[in-house]
Amino acid sequence: MSVRKLKPITPAQRFRVVNGFDSITIDKPEKSLLSPRKRTGGRNNKGKMTARHIGGGHKKRYRIIDFKRNKFGVEAEVKSIEYDPNRSAFIALTEYTDGEKRYIIAQSGLKVGQKISSGDGIDPEVGNALFLSEIPLGTIISCIELVPGKGAVIARSAGAFAQLMARDGKFATVKMPSGETRMILITCMASIGVVSNSDHQLLVSGKAGRSRWLGRRPRTRPVAMNPVDHPMGGGEGRASGGHPRSRNGIPAKGFRTRSKTKSSNKFIIERRKK
Repeated sequence: MSVRKLKPITPAQRFRVVNGFDSITIDKPEKSLLSPRKRTGGRNNKGKMTARHIGGGHKKRYRIIDFKRNKFGVEAEVKSIEYDPNRSAFIALTEYTDGEKRYIIAQSGLKVGQKISSGDGIDPEVGNALFLSEIPLGTIISCIELVPGKGAVIARSAGAFAQLMARDGKFATVKMPSGETRMILITCMASIGVVSNSDHQLLVSGKAGRSRWLGRRPRTRPVAMNPVDHPMGGGEGRASGGHPRSRNGIPAKGFRTRSKTKSSNKFIIERRKK
């Protein structure tokens, strides 16, 4: 994985940093694993805007990803590493020995032709999916389930990973990407390795138009608004805006919004750092 800095032949390209895509092996997706993705423009079923800063953007089709990895004991071969417009990570097209094809989140180091599998009694190698009960302690993992059989929900974005710290009874202790340490049932599954495309954080758009291609509309700074529009609006001249807070008045930058009575609080050993 690498990034490229473009020659400044236009003002927009002077600061632009793009992905090298050197690990991508094919530019056409598998048709049988595509589905339509309709845009909402941030509107609900009555046409009212309920989410701001959404609209426009290039047309996309959704790639159906196998987050469950529940085809146990059947070996699959990695056919290609592909770009996915719906996520920051790259995806891998795998073909099982029975002929079925599935997309998975590609781990860093996954190669075309590599054999991967999931389930009991397999080696903890990059790309394989195992139960937390079978993964060696200290292993770097990603695509982690929180509810057994429901599919991966943790550490799925580009460059994300967690670490298996300990096991005690029916729970495993996992250090999350945020720094939080948490207990997860050992019957949950996780993939071995770091999620691909770790250079994603180094990309620079270069111009406002590229945000529009991605479906993001302009965002007005709260301090530039009037008091009727935002708690941080108003004031004479360039007023600082007061304490940072959301449009609804909820404080930002350090204010904890997690419920103190949430039932899953008992599984959190250490909260993430501020």
